[in-house]
Amino acid sequence: MTGRLFALVGPSGAGKDTLLAAARVARPDLAVVRRVISRPEAAGGEDFEGITEAVFADRLAAGAFALHWQAHGLHYGIPRAELAPLDAARDVIFNGSRQALPLAQARFPGLTVILVSAPVPVLAERLAARGRECRADIEARLSRADFSLPAGIHARHVVNDGPLDQGVARFLAALQGESV
Repeated sequence: MTGRLFALVGPSGAGKDTLLAAARVARPDLAVVRRVISRPEAAGGEDFEGITEAVFADRLAAGAFALHWQAHGLHYGIPRAELAPLDAARDVIFNGSRQALPLAQARFPGLTVILVSAPVPVLAERLAARGRECRADIEARLSRADFSLPAGIHARHVVNDGPLDQGVARFLAALQGESV
C-alpha cells in the first residue's frame, strides 16, 4: 500500500507554510517535504535546504530531484528521497508551484492538488509583514496572485482569509477530500 501525494500551491502570502506547520502538529503522520531552493537559508520563511545554483545544477544532473522548476528567479526541487514515506503508506505533501503542476501530474498520476488562496489585501499585508521583499517585489507577486491553475488541473480549494485556527481546519478538511 502506498500513501497519498499532495501538492500545495497558491500565491505568495496565502499562508501555505503556516498551514503546513500547523498540519504537522495536527497530523504527525503527514510527511512534509523539505524543498531545495537556490537561495540562502538565512533568507528565512519555510524550512528548506538552501544551496547555490551550481550545486542545484549538479544535483539535477545526478537525478536527485523527483520534480524541479524555476520561479521568482530561483530553482526549486523536490528531492526523490523526501518521497520515501509514500512507500510506508504515509501521506506526503510538498509546497509546489502552479506552473509546475502539469509536469507533477504527469510524473505522479495520483497527485492531489490543494490550492490555498486569500484576497489580495490579505496577501499584501502578509507579504509586507514577512519583510523578505521590497515593495516592487511584493507588487510583482501580487500581480501573479490571480494566476489560475493550468488547464486540466483540478484542486481542492482552501480560502485562508481568517484566523489561523479556521485556516488550519479548512486545510485539514482539504487533506481529507473537501474543498472549503
